[in-house]
Amino acid sequence: MDPHEVLDRYFEAIRTHDWSALADCLASDVHRTGPYLDVVEGREEYVAYLARVVPSLEGYRLTVSRIDRLGGGEALVRLSETVEVNGVSSEFPEALLFDFDSQGLIARVDIYIKQPPSGSG
Repeated sequence: MDPHEVLDRYFEAIRTHDWSALADCLASDVHRTGPYLDVVEGREEYVAYLARVVPSLEGYRLTVSRIDRLGGGEALVRLSETVEVNGVSSEFPEALLFDFDSQGLIARVDIYIKQPPSGSG
């Protein structure tokens, strides 16, 4: 399976809350490390996590700006997630590093978020 196609399907599944389609993109032992070093392991756990979190985010939008293939079967995705915080739309630029298994499914996700310096805003 082509990693670029898998990522397109993965992000579309998140946007549309199609959790079954999301599961189809993930290796059974997928490992996700979030921006606060929070870890979710396993396909069912990761899908359940996103199915709980994403719908709870007011005004949620996901915009992918670039997908770069890296050596060793990895991909770097630049995107932004937009949510309403206290009634104000706030955009959070992110970089996600993906690893794929031998079938081309997502085996690992590492998430990095750009944040303003403390005290700004």
